[in-house]
Amino acid sequence: MRTLVLGGARSGKSVFAESLVGDAGPVRYLATARPIDAEMAERIRRHRERRPEAWQVVEVDADLAGPVAELRGDILLIDGLTLWLATLLEEDADPLAPVEAALKALEAAPHWVVVSEEVGGGLVPTNTLGRRFRDLAGEVNQKVAALADTVILMTAGIPQTIKPSIKGGA
Repeated sequence: MRTLVLGGARSGKSVFAESLVGDAGPVRYLATARPIDAEMAERIRRHRERRPEAWQVVEVDADLAGPVAELRGDILLIDGLTLWLATLLEEDADPLAPVEAALKALEAAPHWVVVSEEVGGGLVPTNTLGRRFRDLAGEVNQKVAALADTVILMTAGIPQTIKPSIKGGA
């Protein structure tokens, strides 16, 4: 199982991804959100309350590849890629090296579910950082989708399988 779950904000991505791994075995949950304000802290609290206590939770910052590479037979759930990319850009880091390292680690990991925002369907950001984030997220989503056996697009809480049923190049 190597699954990418994409969707817009509040589309049901996280709950759906959690349901995919819920009873499948030991789960290592890589949480990428940081409590930068009260609203984000509340979102994190709700996610924590929803997760089973048996899941091993690792809160990650810029290094996503390390915790992915440490995987030993568990199912990996990463929630989510776009928050991780935002952290990289906030830290003024060149995101290419950590992104390539994370992709290489995912390629070697046998069982994972990755959650990411589909960011290309909205307005073109009016500032350079916004456009850089959107472009990076789109490129990373394409690369993770290429590694995935299954890609699910969430719309209004409804999962739609877009891979493997649709053939095309990424």
